This record gives sequence, structure tokens and C-alpha cells, in this order.
Amino acid sequence: MKINPKDVSLGKLHNTLLGSVGPRPIAFASTIDKDGNRNLSPFSFFNVFSANPPIAIFSPAKSGRTNTQKDTYHNVKEVAECVINIVNYPIVQQMSLSSTAYGPEVDEFVKAGLTPIESEMVRPFRVKESPVQMECIVKEVLELGNEGGAGNLVICEVKLIHIDDAILNEEGMIDQNKIDLVGRMGGDYYLRASGDALFEVPKPIRQKGIGVDALPEAIKNSTILSGNDLGMLGNVEVLPEISTSSFSDKWEAKQKAAQLLLKDAKIEEAWKVLVG
Repeated sequence: MKINPKDVSLGKLHNTLLGSVGPRPIAFASTIDKDGNRNLSPFSFFNVFSANPPIAIFSPAKSGRTNTQKDTYHNVKEVAECVINIVNYPIVQQMSLSSTAYGPEVDEFVKAGLTPIESEMVRPFRVKESPVQMECIVKEVLELGNEGGAGNLVICEVKLIHIDDAILNEEGMIDQNKIDLVGRMGGDYYLRASGDALFEVPKPIRQKGIGVDALPEAIKNSTILSGNDLGMLGNVEVLPEISTSSFSDKWEAKQKAAQLLLKDAKIEEAWKVLVG
């Protein structure tokens, strides 16, 4: 299938993009209007883009049906402050409920049954139940288009971060299992990023891997080892010493045994099996 964005309906293009790009983190954005009325709404067009200064960006898009802007957009234009509350599994259903298209006079904190607590550096309220709350000033709102479906990049500088001590590990860092994050997928789907869904991949920036191109031909051309397996084997700094019989003596069994080790990220052990 090929899709030219100019040749399909906005709905199909929107669904294709959201089904392809995920899981997406969720900015649970708290804002207020000039009269102090609270608003709370989630946006999965969101991420962090800088640490110095700390910059987060989320995008409330114009309605594809009515070509109108969301209350969040109007609020940050009136009061250039917000709180980005991080969404985890214990509040995912309440977060979803708050995304209902209520009128600007409706307080989504109340509708969703969430607890508003005062911020220290900005006027919008924080979500008490959120594990991480980022108080932000809005530096700029970049409008990407005039038609329905066009995004508006709300560029925020993080001024203060509140973290629930219960999600920290012994080193004082956020424990990825304890925070129990959720990510937005296509359609009605979400992803729960904890338990068996979490896995570690050593960052190549910490070492200079030899690369898949440097692997022996018998390993590169394996019909058993996957691309992920080869990527792990190529993420070593030195190619192990290989005997002449390594790829002839019980080679199929060696590959299968090595693959099982690689599933547990035991790269050194997998190499020993392959070249032993």
C-alpha cells in the first residue's frame, strides 16, 4: 500500500499516522483561562526535546470535523502557563474520560474525579494522582496550519518537576516498573509499559560496536538468527576468536542455543556458544 496524504481523507491519514507512530507518551495538560477556569486534557502528540533548557512540546490539534481550536489552545494563549502531568496506568481511565469534548465552563478535574493541587511557580493546577508533574511556562505556540487536523505546537519550558517518592529506586532515579507508564497507540489501543513489556537494550554510545557488517558470513547469513540477534552480536567491541570448526560442528544447534541466550541479553555467553 502507498498513501499520498493529498489523495486520502483526513480520517484515513490520521488513523494511518496514529497506527504507525507509537506508543506515544501522553501530556495530561492542565491550563486555566484568563478568568481562572480550570481545564484538563490529554494529548498524545507530545515529547521532551531538550534538557538544557528543559523543553517539552505537546500539540492540541484543530478539530477535523469543525475546524475549531481546543480549550487548551485558547487557554495557553490567554495564560502562557501549564502543568504537564504524566499519565500512568492507575489513572488511564480517568485521563480518557477527561478527553470528552466538554464545554469550556466544565472542570475536567471534577468530571474525571481527579484532585487539583496548587502549583508553586505557575497558576494552573497539578493532578495529585499523577506520578510526575511538570510546571511549565509556555514560550511559544506554533500554529502548523489553518485547516481541520492542523496541530499547534505548545512549546513549554519546564520550571519545576514534582515526583512521587513511591516511584523512585534506591538510587533516587525513576523506576520504570514502579512508574507504570502508559502509551497511546492507534484506535482505542494503549500500551502498559511495565512488567514483561519492558526490556533493556545497551546503548551503543557507551561503546563502539563492531557492527553487523563485521560478523562472520555464517552468522550474517543465518536463517535462524534474527535481525535483532545480529544487532546484539554486532554490539561488541572486539570479535571473539573463532576456531575453524566453529561453524561446522553442530552449527544449527549452536545458533538456537545462542538465540535463547540473546533473548536474556546474554551476549557474551551467546558468542561463546557460537564460536566454541
